[in-house]
Amino acid sequence: MNKPLTFLLSGLMATMLLTVGGVAVAATASDTRIAVQTVDRIVAVVNAEPITDHEVQQQAAQLAQENARAPQRLSSSELYKLALERLITEKALQQQARDTGITIDKDALDQAEMNVAANNQITLEQLHQRLPQEGLTVAAFRERLKGQLLITRLREREVEGRARVSDMEAEQYLQTLLAKQSGAAPQALNLAMILVAVPEGASATVRQQKQALAQDIARQAQAGESFEALARQYSNAADKGANGGELGLRSEDRYPELFVQATAKLKPGEVSAPVESGAGFHVLKVLQRQAGVVNLTVMQTHPRHILLRPSSQMSQAQAVAKLQSLRQQILSGKADFAQVARQWSQDGSAPAGGDLGWVRPGMFVPEFEQVMDRLAPDAISEPVVSRFGVHLIQVLERKAMPVSSADAREIARNALREKKIDEAYTRWVEDVRSRAYVEMRDTPQ
Repeated sequence: MNKPLTFLLSGLMATMLLTVGGVAVAATASDTRIAVQTVDRIVAVVNAEPITDHEVQQQAAQLAQENARAPQRLSSSELYKLALERLITEKALQQQARDTGITIDKDALDQAEMNVAANNQITLEQLHQRLPQEGLTVAAFRERLKGQLLITRLREREVEGRARVSDMEAEQYLQTLLAKQSGAAPQALNLAMILVAVPEGASATVRQQKQALAQDIARQAQAGESFEALARQYSNAADKGANGGELGLRSEDRYPELFVQATAKLKPGEVSAPVESGAGFHVLKVLQRQAGVVNLTVMQTHPRHILLRPSSQMSQAQAVAKLQSLRQQILSGKADFAQVARQWSQDGSAPAGGDLGWVRPGMFVPEFEQVMDRLAPDAISEPVVSRFGVHLIQVLERKAMPVSSADAREIARNALREKKIDEAYTRWVEDVRSRAYVEMRDTPQ
């Protein structure tokens, strides 16, 4: 079974997190398993623009999927009301964007579509083939992306430019972070994981089969079999067990609580019994434990890339096709990434084989960084469209590194600015919603 697509664009997670009726709802589209009645009946009007029952039913189905693993599930009527409120808010925001002159051209929409494919680590053609499974046509999908882009541009114009952080505020925020660490700093953990996925809606028999497989994998690992080899053979995680299933050294509060509890009594090198989550059964190995430290650390990445810049001689579509061809040559062993970069990349890093050196978060544009962060070491991305052109990205390695005082202050400044933006955006969305004229019609029972 295919994993549900993530329709959020690079950098849009904060943008599309709408607080509706006191509940945070991520605006995603995902595979649904509930029946949807397609009754084209107007249930609300937002500034003269109608919302149909069919639209609300689709949104409610998405919310049902998002809420499926929540501790307290919403009833059908609660999902319907929440979906309707989300649509009202989105339409009010999109209308304001259009009223202020914001438009989305075809190139921007094409770029957004390519980035959704890259974020899901599939080709554009594969994305289009998957859309019917999500209940969408290509045209409807592009219209949804257009709506997201309108809201993003509006947020950039109305909210982001107004967020300011003074030197004093940044220093105070940094000291708060350091004080939290110096008090009871959570230890750092490096875990490796093998995921035996259980398909959504699987029967009890299938679930038992998956559990038995996970238990057998755990026994093999506990008996001394190579965890890395088992991960590459069996893991259904997004990276398919690349890098031996290693998740990376990070503060334990950045791991799921389930993982922390399952490995709490294990020493480095020991393997847990399978633990179950909504995704399936996880077999975990403790690779490293490290006492909490006061110094701030950041996960740094060592990437390289190949960049083609669209021009009058090469369109964006041609650049994408060329990089897809080069990617296949590299993956098949017919070409070397560094040599291809030296020959084709239209970037200053070309003489170094596309090597970008060690970088910390925030150094690249979001559409590039979002894809880079999802890549397992040695994996090569699908073509990624950014404002600079079309890229192939490969991550060579990652490591947690302490940051200098100057970098720590910059990290604190950026974190505080994002916090201010999120707070301001929530207030602004509520204001736009309150000023919209909304006529509620009778909703189907």
